[in-house]
Amino acid sequence: MSGAAALELTRVVKDYKGLRPLRIASLVVGRGERVAISGLDKPAAEALIALITGAALPDEGQVRVLGRATTDIKSGDEWLSSLDRLGIVSERVALLESSTLAQNLALSFTMSIDPVAPAVMEKVLALADEVGLDKSNIDNRAGDSPPEVRLRVLVGRALPYDPAVLLLEHPTASISPAAIAAFADDVARVVKARGLTSLAITEDATFANRAADRHLKLNPATGEFVDAQKRRWFR
Repeated sequence: MSGAAALELTRVVKDYKGLRPLRIASLVVGRGERVAISGLDKPAAEALIALITGAALPDEGQVRVLGRATTDIKSGDEWLSSLDRLGIVSERVALLESSTLAQNLALSFTMSIDPVAPAVMEKVLALADEVGLDKSNIDNRAGDSPPEVRLRVLVGRALPYDPAVLLLEHPTASISPAAIAAFADDVARVVKARGLTSLAITEDATFANRAADRHLKLNPATGEFVDAQKRRWFR
């Protein structure tokens, strides 16, 4: 199954200093699939993202990303190269608050953002269109922009290196309920148009059901997943 899977976690245990270790009995996300999982609080979600990116290794079990075990990554250069295959949408990814939305998006292409060169701006505007950003607001400061706008910038920042997998870590935690459906639809549209695999860690049923094909809930005591809609256990 490893060759066909984008993400595969098997009998994973990771102590992250929470009430109990993070346990995942089995999670397989096929290439091109969109999956949402719930049942992980913020620290557990951070631990899972670290395991998938290879920033942390499991205490037990195996994590495979695009067919390769994270324990097989032997050098810093290999690890940095592997990160190019992953796009990460997380509030832990900082925006430059005093810079414009355009400048924040331009950072994905260049460090020279003041001013943004015309050739880079062309890419920025295309990226803004793709993630559903209103281009009339592109010169607004990031620090003055509402959470749903900042969130779309984070999605845009995750895309320019053509990742194979998009990871979303509690993406809707800071946006209003009224903005969730539109954001979920935009994420689903981007993932499908690019042919990506996506894994969203979320407690938001609206987002999960609109942005994903499958919505699973983790039993943290056993590490098994229940289908959040059918309410039956997967092994």
